[in-house]
Amino acid sequence: MIRPTMHRRPLRLLLLALWSLLLVPCRGADWLQFRGPSGAGVADPSETSVPVTFNPGSVAWKLPLPGRGLSSPIVIGNQVVVTCSSGPDQDRLHIFAIDAATGKVRWERRFRATGRTMTHSKTNVAAPTPCSDGSRIFALFSTNDLFCLDLQGNLLWLRGLTFDYPNASNSLGLASSPLVTENTLVIQSENDSESFVAGLAIEDGSNRWIKPRRKAANWTSATVLKGNPTTVALQSTSGILGIAPATGSELWEYRDGASTIPSAALSGATLYVPSFGLTALQFDGGTVKKIWRNEQARPKTSSPVADNGRIYFPEGGVVTAVRADNGERLWKTRVQGDFSASPVIANGHLYLFSENGTGFVIPVDPEVKEPAVSGQIELNEQVLCTPAISGGAIYVRSDAHLWKLSSPAS
Repeated sequence: MIRPTMHRRPLRLLLLALWSLLLVPCRGADWLQFRGPSGAGVADPSETSVPVTFNPGSVAWKLPLPGRGLSSPIVIGNQVVVTCSSGPDQDRLHIFAIDAATGKVRWERRFRATGRTMTHSKTNVAAPTPCSDGSRIFALFSTNDLFCLDLQGNLLWLRGLTFDYPNASNSLGLASSPLVTENTLVIQSENDSESFVAGLAIEDGSNRWIKPRRKAANWTSATVLKGNPTTVALQSTSGILGIAPATGSELWEYRDGASTIPSAALSGATLYVPSFGLTALQFDGGTVKKIWRNEQARPKTSSPVADNGRIYFPEGGVVTAVRADNGERLWKTRVQGDFSASPVIANGHLYLFSENGTGFVIPVDPEVKEPAVSGQIELNEQVLCTPAISGGAIYVRSDAHLWKLSSPAS
């Protein structure tokens, strides 16, 4: 005869298992590189709980950081990774992993710079944004020091690229962020002297390929165009060059010139390039063609972002929206301040932060002809980096702190 308690025990275990699942924090979509998925600046569609306004309760936590930093945070699972540089000469390099839920430091790694630490006063050595393939972290600094760590902070390999390419620097500092795709880490180091782009093996950092580039200062970051074949679009003063990430072979080229500060915006198979205004390039396999140009639309420092048939960018004290199919201006919304950080989009809203630390939320529903600012928050610190979005939260890095902004309920 089976005792009744033997029936209840499996039931209790099942209930405990279900309850433990409820206690596990919800994991958001990863934000693995500068401007998130494919470098497009648009959050995953699952990010529907990002706050659509700001209030004093929006600050879930803030963490003081050493030294300075211009790099954006990235989010891998439930940890946020950010880099810093400190010391009188910015020669102390820091990589932090922070618990996304609590804001507490999980681990920190410190290194000494081997390359040049000279930068413009507005920027700093921790300017390039790190990237990840989901199991490794790749952190590049303006000194051309490159580190690969696992998610627990263990050093897997490092390269002091200045030893191999001693003239790859300039007096203003480097800022192009690396990206990883097809098991290749793409490093773009363009300056007034020894310029190159290289594809490194993610296993050990060795060169898979390297290509010389035009000797001209460039602070833009590359973009990944998913498709057949996958293409890395390199932006520079010469224009846009499409390369195969695994081999470095050239696939196509747009030669009409482009900005060296704001990077291009990606949406589907179209790249919106700051080039004599704003120029739309459409890709079809191995070919590229210009479909329109708006010479009055001129992103300055911030990179534009494209979503849902529209392109957005701040210019001076306004945010401008233009149509993605023909470049026609749709509206302008007034905001206060100068902007270096690029805007991002999530949950039908545009998020952008001015240099003086004011955050703005603007709804970008196509049905609204002239949207107004729906939320505003004062961080009262300089913000030059682009925010990251994951798990219903916005992660913003100021010069002194890393901030998590979320709805109080989340």
